[in-house]
Amino acid sequence: MNVNKIKIGTRGSRLALIQTNLVIGALQQKYPEIECEIVIIHTTGDKILDKPLLEFGGKGVFVTEFEEAILRDEIDFAVHSAKDMPMELLDGLEIIGVLKREDPRDVLITRQSTKLDEIELPVIGTSSLRRQVQIEQIYNNVKCCSLRGNVDTRLRKLAEGNYDGIILAAAGIKRLGLDEELDFQYRYLEVDELIPAGGQGIIAIEGKRNGKLNELWNNISDSKAKMELAMERRALELFSAGCNEPIGVYAKVYEDMVTIRMMKMMNGKIVKRVESTTLEKRWELLESMVNHILEDF
Repeated sequence: MNVNKIKIGTRGSRLALIQTNLVIGALQQKYPEIECEIVIIHTTGDKILDKPLLEFGGKGVFVTEFEEAILRDEIDFAVHSAKDMPMELLDGLEIIGVLKREDPRDVLITRQSTKLDEIELPVIGTSSLRRQVQIEQIYNNVKCCSLRGNVDTRLRKLAEGNYDGIILAAAGIKRLGLDEELDFQYRYLEVDELIPAGGQGIIAIEGKRNGKLNELWNNISDSKAKMELAMERRALELFSAGCNEPIGVYAKVYEDMVTIRMMKMMNGKIVKRVESTTLEKRWELLESMVNHILEDF
């Protein structure tokens, strides 16, 4: 391609920069002649850490500044954790590439000395309603409290004793190389007991729809992750996931089959479903599962 340099927008946290460098590494393996400039953008979600996300904008607080920068041609692309992306992107933008999915599970992290079953009311740090309602099913004697900040900040708060345990995305701690810290215990919560957020573990690249540079990503995008993300975002769309109700959705693509897991809570009631079908029938199954869950309420 006749392009020498591209600008890639990212948040400034250590995890965000690692994820961006994974994208750049994959891109330059195919196109070693292209220079990539990292542009750090501080989002509203990064600046406001003393309030739950739902109080000041939800998922969009991590994305809007990037989208505006793309439309102003200040950056060519933005790198996101797919689970942080809102359902509605600004007009003219789309997800144009994804990397291979990392571990989609959530992980409960405690200090080595902590035994949750010996604590009368363990305090678990998470700002995710999806995680909260599911962990409260697994441990019926826990109290969940708000936890914001980057991964390092959250682990520091755990080490300082502000929480008895915290829940993080396994993908993040693995990319940071923090999954074997000797000071902590890690309980990986299988996807059947705690259904992940849509897009969890996937790095997404956002750019202009039909942009002249979009073909750069065709050779580095992972087809399974792309398919899984499309299904998960479609399920969230069918659920009207801009609402405040906790929703989990995880699609796992095999050779010619897919297994879809969903959970939704509304009015204090949790409904979960797990079903499988052929890839050809995935959209019909997806819509059927959402409809059945909504009927249960």
